[in-house]
Amino acid sequence: MAAPRYKTLVDALASDIRAGRIAAGVRLPTHRGLAAREGIAVVTATRVYAELEAMGLVSREQGRGTFVRDIAVPAGHGIDQQAVATDAVDLNFNYPSLPGQADLLRQALREVAASGDLDSLLRYQPHCGRPQDRASIARHLTRRGITTDADRVIIANGAQHGLAITVMAALDVGDVVAVDALTYPGFKVLARAFHLELEPIPTTAGGPDLDALEKLCAVRPVRAIYTMPTLHNPLGWVMPAADRTRLVKIARRHGALIIEDASYAYLAEDPPPPLAAIAPDITLYVSGLSKNVATGLRVGFVVAPPSAVPSLERAIRATTWNTPALTTAIACRWLDDGTVDHFEAQKRDDARARQAIARQELAGLPLISHPSSYFTWLPLPDDARADRLTATLARRHISVATAEPFTTSTHTPQAIRLALGSTDLDSLRSTLRAVRRAAVEDAYA
Repeated sequence: MAAPRYKTLVDALASDIRAGRIAAGVRLPTHRGLAAREGIAVVTATRVYAELEAMGLVSREQGRGTFVRDIAVPAGHGIDQQAVATDAVDLNFNYPSLPGQADLLRQALREVAASGDLDSLLRYQPHCGRPQDRASIARHLTRRGITTDADRVIIANGAQHGLAITVMAALDVGDVVAVDALTYPGFKVLARAFHLELEPIPTTAGGPDLDALEKLCAVRPVRAIYTMPTLHNPLGWVMPAADRTRLVKIARRHGALIIEDASYAYLAEDPPPPLAAIAPDITLYVSGLSKNVATGLRVGFVVAPPSAVPSLERAIRATTWNTPALTTAIACRWLDDGTVDHFEAQKRDDARARQAIARQELAGLPLISHPSSYFTWLPLPDDARADRLTATLARRHISVATAEPFTTSTHTPQAIRLALGSTDLDSLRSTLRAVRRAAVEDAYA
């Protein structure tokens, strides 16, 4: 049986793109133009482009058209990242570490091994975590401006698992969630997995456009608002106190929950109170110890309204049964003895030093960042191609992320995110110098 006409056209275009006969960055004909050229219906032309996009060969940009992707850059680069080559510098993911972390871990392991608690750590644990560990986290949270009972603290296997159990416990298939137009890619992955409908909110220099959020909530049944008010990833903003109060009022007025992601909040000194402190009855606060201590320390936590705790407990039973007792015990020792506070202060200093290097080496480019964050956002001119720049950098053994994995709207901005925390300072300086040269050649020429 002969393949449908549109399938033949999809195959031919895919072959031309993969062979380089249609170059990366080329704007393809409009849907009507392709339909007229090939003698097919406009709806069929739309289907052709949709299949090419699903294959990762083209990208559609609202108001601009359909462009051939640089297939040297995998679709979704930044969340579905392949292992970075051993000779490449990783400016895609952040895994900052500090001198002495390994020695502290050795010491902590010796202390746990010598304690009378070891046998209990080898057994099943309470689904939400041991009471003493939940109390340690509750005490730690007072330094973030949250006063909470230990019974409202749920321990998870890292902040991503905390987000996953929050989604499982609080949301249903098809629920509408308001998110920033640029947001954390890991939440997008969860939305796809649990079939949530993400509604993008335009961004301003200091946070989400709350007028747009208000209008959205008036016309759509928004079940939850996912937000990063303190040290937004990837834009680095810290939402002003007045905007936090207004966001809470919008959520209350429309019966929406708030999911507050505070994974990078420790980097901001003296921020306004968390949303969980302003509205503890409707906010699920999610954070962990991967960013402020070590990425391999998979200990996260959710602070939830009492009514949500049983559902979160069921979600933990359904996913991991309980949290890893040994690593949680080590983490809580560090919370109680001040080690985590020490790490956080050191990492704030480290992040500021890296931001200073970025501002020096990328001077004159329109960077968007927070002065003590581990990443910076580099918008490109409208006629530039982020995938082409990313591919150029990959050939120079530098890995960066485009805007694609962060984007929730139909328009993907031409921009790259630079993670600054995964290489030493000297290497960071020389690498950013190379990024600048490539950006000037590819985007700002």
